[in-house]
Amino acid sequence: MNPDRSTKASRAIGLKPLQSLALMVLFCATANAATDTEQSSAPQPVENAASSAGFGGPDSIPRRSAMDRNAPETRLDLGLLNPWYAWRNKLADERGLTLNAEYNVTYLSTSDELEDTSDDSFGGIFRFSGSWSAFGRETSHPGTVRFLVEHTNSYTNTPPSGFLGQSTGYAGISNLPYNDEGWRLNTLYWDQIFQDGKYELVAGYLDISDYVDVFPLVSPWTDFFNYSFSIGAGALDLANDGALGVAGATWLTESIYATVGLVDQNSDATDPLDGFDTFFNDHEFFKHVEIGWTGASQEAWYLNNVHLTLWQADERDELGVQDGWGGVLSFNHTLTDQWLVFVRGGFAEDGGSLLERSVSIGAGYTPAGIETLGSGSQLGFGATWGRPNDALFGENLDDQYALETYFRLHVSRELAITPSVQLLIDPALNPDKDSVWVAGIRARFAI
Repeated sequence: MNPDRSTKASRAIGLKPLQSLALMVLFCATANAATDTEQSSAPQPVENAASSAGFGGPDSIPRRSAMDRNAPETRLDLGLLNPWYAWRNKLADERGLTLNAEYNVTYLSTSDELEDTSDDSFGGIFRFSGSWSAFGRETSHPGTVRFLVEHTNSYTNTPPSGFLGQSTGYAGISNLPYNDEGWRLNTLYWDQIFQDGKYELVAGYLDISDYVDVFPLVSPWTDFFNYSFSIGAGALDLANDGALGVAGATWLTESIYATVGLVDQNSDATDPLDGFDTFFNDHEFFKHVEIGWTGASQEAWYLNNVHLTLWQADERDELGVQDGWGGVLSFNHTLTDQWLVFVRGGFAEDGGSLLERSVSIGAGYTPAGIETLGSGSQLGFGATWGRPNDALFGENLDDQYALETYFRLHVSRELAITPSVQLLIDPALNPDKDSVWVAGIRARFAI
């Protein structure tokens, strides 16, 4: 097939989700302008992040749910969604069941692609999540079933998650979740809180990134595109989503906490039942332990935070990945009510991590205040250095660097649009290039 025709066809197909998203927003806004209603369009905070999220990070189901419900007001009010919010709030009040849905799209482009590779990438993800308070609701020891299912699509030959490595030669990932796996189970687990949140235990199919190396600007849905600014600063052999396992956390003092966890390294989110076989027969696990201190409240513990994470990953025979271990040291602090700064470093010995050494620094600015972090408009920028993992990419590769800045604009409570620019310096797998520019844009519609 003619490559130019293939690229044009991919782009034509890829525009459909954006058109649908735009028409949905326009229709909702028009209906709201034409309808005089006293019912508030604001989604009610049926699940408070401070009281029920436990030790989960910004993308854990209860925290993300609470952030979306407490998003700041904008001039665009999608009033047609009021009946959905009213029904959902009633369901949560009467049945203890909280539901959330979202659609995300990401587009990446470069003018310096490697020969015979794509110069752009476009993908989308539908996500549906929920929490059911099945035990001890409104007590100091609630037990909750949480789930998240996804459908991922790549509308171009190269999905966004593979674009940096395949098209630019950068030993890293942009927009990690955007693949082409179709339907997949991200999480399905029991979340048990004890003594008003002093202890927490989760067990089942986990996205362990919700409970390891938690960091305020970690989310691929709302924050940086480049994975080097995310979990482990790129130097952590993280297990897949939908991994069967267990994790726990506790407050040791008013400001010091500890977390531990163990999950299956051979999980397959598209075939979750196979996880029982790999968990109980292969015995190839990812383990972590973390100790941290917070200068903020226990409810917002990952703000003003210092923590040390240590991890170990078993050898994976079928994939040919040797065992490895490493650590992450992370510091982030709020300077004012609007500014947050961070310095993070990771190291790894062998294993399947992308990097064996890394350092990232940067800041985030939230105009409406830190309390809207992850849910309001936000500027973020950072710089990162990384040394590719010899065990994964081979020896004698040069160190590489990256700069990124993004601005997340909340158009409405439901819709956020985030343009991003990355400068990749000395990409390790593309020694002929001193630098490569990558531009991207991400849209998220959540209800």
